[in-house]
Amino acid sequence: MLDDLRSPIKHHLVLHRIDPEQGIRRFYSLMIERDLFGTVRLVRNWGRMGASGQELVEIHTNEIEAGKALEAVARAKRRRGYLEL
Repeated sequence: MLDDLRSPIKHHLVLHRIDPEQGIRRFYSLMIERDLFGTVRLVRNWGRMGASGQELVEIHTNEIEAGKALEAVARAKRRRGYLEL
């Protein structure tokens, strides 16, 4: 498990995009985790609010690289109108 006290990287981020006029209620979740073998993974989950959505897992060499990938995806989503919960 990642040590939240020592790590400068945000390990879980949930963004949402709600536009009632267009009928949009979406979420985008990003989480950095280690599996049982110590592999650093960036887990991306997205879809309509209230649904389980889709999931994509990216393997990274270390926590720093996973953090950079998380921030890059978050920036792109914010440009598209997603806000942090």
